[in-house]
Amino acid sequence: MTIQGKVVIGVDIGTTSTKAVVFSEQGRVLASHAVDYPIIHPHTGWAEQDPDELFAAVIQAVGGVTVRYAIRPKQVKALGFSAAMHSVMAIDQEGKPLTNLIIWADNRSVAQAERLLKEQNGIDIYRRTGTPIHPMSPLAKLMWLKEERPDVFRNARRFVSVKDYVLYRLYGEYVTDHSLASATGLFRLSTLDWDEDVLSFLGIGCEHLPRLVPATHILQGMEKDWAEKMGVAPDVPVIIGASDGVLANIGVGAVLPGEAAITIGTSGAVRTIATNPTTDEKGRTFCYALTPGYWIVGGPTNNGGILLRWLRDEFGAQEREVAKKLGMDPYDLLTKYAEHVPPGAEGLVFLPFLSGERAPYWNANARGTFFGLSLHHKREHFIRAVMEGVCFSILSVALAIRDVTGPMEEIRVSGGFAKSPFWRQILSDMLGKPLIVPQTHEASALGAAAVALYALGELPSLGMVKNWIETTARHEPNEDHTLVYAELFDLYVRLYERLKEEFDMIAAFQRRNR
Repeated sequence: MTIQGKVVIGVDIGTTSTKAVVFSEQGRVLASHAVDYPIIHPHTGWAEQDPDELFAAVIQAVGGVTVRYAIRPKQVKALGFSAAMHSVMAIDQEGKPLTNLIIWADNRSVAQAERLLKEQNGIDIYRRTGTPIHPMSPLAKLMWLKEERPDVFRNARRFVSVKDYVLYRLYGEYVTDHSLASATGLFRLSTLDWDEDVLSFLGIGCEHLPRLVPATHILQGMEKDWAEKMGVAPDVPVIIGASDGVLANIGVGAVLPGEAAITIGTSGAVRTIATNPTTDEKGRTFCYALTPGYWIVGGPTNNGGILLRWLRDEFGAQEREVAKKLGMDPYDLLTKYAEHVPPGAEGLVFLPFLSGERAPYWNANARGTFFGLSLHHKREHFIRAVMEGVCFSILSVALAIRDVTGPMEEIRVSGGFAKSPFWRQILSDMLGKPLIVPQTHEASALGAAAVALYALGELPSLGMVKNWIETTARHEPNEDHTLVYAELFDLYVRLYERLKEEFDMIAAFQRRNR
């Protein structure tokens, strides 16, 4: 297949793969190519990646799609970038990595995050920076590096994210966008600049961080060898773009106040638009920048589709075998079982904190809990309870956001869970709101492409992206089911509050007995 005409390539550097997605100038997906890479776990609770492996994946993803579809350099109008948030690594004077990339899922800095909250007035830092105090935050990670690897910290010339490093390799300069910077805990929302008080606390200066630029910043003059390998011209406009979560809102068409995007993939998130930087008095939500007048308020969960995968892998050998014989996806079979159980799983409630939790609790010590277990409960009850537990987590985040920004009038859903009509209906019932399913599987890449066109002046406003997106389904809530879930959600919240001390105790036990 050969693609004709001008195209825009959205490059999405994700947690498990980098995707290069080719779009028409009207936002239609024409082609894509993905390159996978592993997460490294040197110790329990650590999560790292090889930065050079991720850089190679960017080159291979773009080069792969341009070669496969015979896209000529002159056809590529622009590249727009998206990247996962909260990554950080140390770079030496020569631009070489001193560490692996420490990613969002890394929990090594639990103690530092707890001290920030208790001893360093962490809630004030959150209100200035919009990033909740948690081990995911580069602020807590840098504290850990300073305390546990002082030689590395002292010898570092720069501290950068994965996208910063990729662009440095391509252009030889360190730049970062306001969106990714606002997810570090080092960036002051009110000034769109690095927070000098936080930097002073860490013992670093602005010179240790990349230069700040807006998401619409255009880079040109790429290293010729890399341009050739990617099949693009060295002077192709590369728009720095933003973080994947922020761009996903644009990519599903949730672009106005009162419109929300809910994504459940490996993890999950709820995000909505605000016209000004907005934080939560209780510190439950994040606030990240996009462009002037576009601020994303939301909250991420650690535990999304990964929990259904856990069920499949650890307890679903029978389902995997049956699904193989029937030519089915094992997930579809698990879901079929769950459909035979009434809402509420006949009193089996699941707190889905197998990976700790981020929003709204920001508690790395939280642990998964089944409550209400009786002899009549079978495997299908557990499956439904897990699916409902993920949705309870999403509901808790949505309610926290509502307290900050007001009601959500339109909700658009995406991610792996959106492939399951049954799971989507559970979420609609639990929220008591209609859900819209956009026809897009590459929301962050589409958002990156849209920002690229907007930066070039070829898209009058980001709000126009909504006109590109068709919807494939709509779910209306079942009022009877909503009442059942309202009763159980109250129990879910009470259980979490009553178990907080016990979570701390079991987490400490687990750390001592690894």
